Amino acid sequence: MNGKSAKKNNKKNDKQADRFLARLDAVAADTEALLERLLAAKPEPGELSRPDRLLEAMRYASLGGGKRFRPFLVVESAALFKVPRQRALMAGAALECVHCYSLAHDDLPAMDNDALRRGRPTAHKKFDEATAILAGDGLLTFAFDILSRRETHPNAAVRAELVGALARAAGIGGMAGGQMLDLAAEGRFSGAGPLRLKENEVRMLQAMKTGALLRFGCQAGGTLAAAAKRERAALDRYGSAVGQAFQIADDLLDLEGDPALVGKSTGKDADAGKATMVSALGVAAAKARLRQLVGEAEQALAPFGAAAGILIEGARFVAERHA
Repeated sequence: MNGKSAKKNNKKNDKQADRFLARLDAVAADTEALLERLLAAKPEPGELSRPDRLLEAMRYASLGGGKRFRPFLVVESAALFKVPRQRALMAGAALECVHCYSLAHDDLPAMDNDALRRGRPTAHKKFDEATAILAGDGLLTFAFDILSRRETHPNAAVRAELVGALARAAGIGGMAGGQMLDLAAEGRFSGAGPLRLKENEVRMLQAMKTGALLRFGCQAGGTLAAAAKRERAALDRYGSAVGQAFQIADDLLDLEGDPALVGKSTGKDADAGKATMVSALGVAAAKARLRQLVGEAEQALAPFGAAAGILIEGARFVAERHA
C-alpha cells in the first residue's frame, strides 16, 4: 500500500470510528433518559410504594455513568433488521439493569471489595451494605419487569423469549455461575490458595461471568426481529467473540490501565490471584488473542455486509479501550 492509499484508508477508518462513537454516545444518552423515566418515584400500576432510600440507591447504581455498551449491542444488532428503536432501548435498559445490579453486588466486601466504581464511591460505600444488596436485588428483578412490558414488544412470545434468554445469561449457567467459578479459582472455598486454571477453564469462566450478558445483547436484536436462524447464529458468534475480547481487554486494563481513566482501582486481579487470560497466556499472547477475536467478530458479521460496520467498530473499540 503506497503512502496516498494508506492515508486515505486511515481517514476512512477515523471516520468510521467517529461514527461509532457518535452512535455509542447516542445510545448512552437514550438509555440514561429511559432509565430516568422508568426509575421515577411514582409507583407503577400494581406497586404499592417505591421506598425512597431503595429507589435512590437503585438510581445511584444505574444512572450517571458508564458507556452503556451492552444496550448499544442491543440497539445496533436490532437496527440490522430495522426494529423500532424504542423496543431495542427497552431491551437494552433491562440488560443494563442486570449489569448494574452485578456491579453493585460484585463491589461488596464479600465479593471484590471495591471502594470506587466509575470514579465515585461504590453503592455500599455511598449507602451501606444492606442497601446496596437490596438495590442490586431491585435492579435485577426490575429488568424482567421491563422486558415483560408491551412497550418492549407487542408479541408476548417475543417478550417471553427475551425474559428466558436474559434469565439464563444472568443465572447459574451464565453470570452468577461464572462469578462462583471466579471466586473458587481465587481459593475462597478450598483454603488452599488460588488455583492455576488452564486456558480452556479460564475461557469457560469468562464466557459465563462476562460473556453471557454481552452475547445476550447481540442475540436480543435477532429476537426482537424474529430473525432467521442463520442471522441469529451470526450474531451469536459475534457476541461470543466480543464477550471474550471484552474480558481480555478488562484483564489487561487491570494490569496496565491508569486508575484515573479506568475509574476504579487497578492491579487487584494479580493481588487476589484471579484466573485471567493474562495469567494463563502471558501479556503478549493475551494481546495476540485479543486481535484474533476482533477478526473473528468481523468475520461473523460478514453475512450482513456494510450494514454491520458499526458493530465491527464496536469490536475494535472493545479491544482498544483505555477505560
